[in-house]
Amino acid sequence: MRNSIQAWLTGLLIALAASQVQAQTTQQVVDIPTRPGVTQRMLVLTPPTTKAAVILFAGGHGGLQIYPNGSFNWGAGNFLVRARQLFAEQGLMVAVIDAPSDRQRPPFLAGFRQKPEHEADVRAAIAWMREQSKAPVWLVGTSRGTQSVAFVATGLSGLEGPDGIVLTSTVLKDDNGRPVPAMPLEKIRVPVLVVHHEQDGCASCPFAEVPALMAKLANSPRKELLSFNGGENKGDPCEAMAYHGFNGLEREVVQRISAWILGK
Repeated sequence: MRNSIQAWLTGLLIALAASQVQAQTTQQVVDIPTRPGVTQRMLVLTPPTTKAAVILFAGGHGGLQIYPNGSFNWGAGNFLVRARQLFAEQGLMVAVIDAPSDRQRPPFLAGFRQKPEHEADVRAAIAWMREQSKAPVWLVGTSRGTQSVAFVATGLSGLEGPDGIVLTSTVLKDDNGRPVPAMPLEKIRVPVLVVHHEQDGCASCPFAEVPALMAKLANSPRKELLSFNGGENKGDPCEAMAYHGFNGLEREVVQRISAWILGK
């Protein structure tokens, strides 16, 4: 009985602390210039104390179409999009990145994630976040968002590039393009965290292919695989409410990602 009461009290204290952080977190929509005549929109959450910064890349076509009030025309249920406040609760400044202003119609980021123009847009976003946060900036992608993150990390380094990257539900096979393991991953010289659900049923993200991905991160100074089991599995195996999107595990996954970023 005593253990049950202690567990209940601990849970209550955690919930109250999270509620206080949420109340103190500010939210704004920003449009930053990137290429000539092009702007990049992001929804930015700033916690009361910033320990690091993360730029979140949704999967699918990536066209969130963020409204000025911070709502989304598409993608609100995406794992990283719906978990954005959880990252802020861990002391991370958060930017949810949209497709750029010249890609606000279909196919949005489809066919664009591995283009020099996309790299230029993300370079500007990294610079803005680094200036605003005064902290290390990490890129975090899920599903097709991992193709954006890995591509950028192979092309940008130093102050232009990220301080580290996180790949969740990585695209390991792609019949219509280049999956992450086919990229020149040996160029990545920042920490890499790979996060994958062992029961991911998406044909593009088989867990059995993860060891090959890890082996190709040969020059990363710090790398690790975090694997998960369980949760809820609903609908299309490649969508956000399946194991692929860590449904039911969001808080645990975000806490462990955040702890790894912060070196805890």
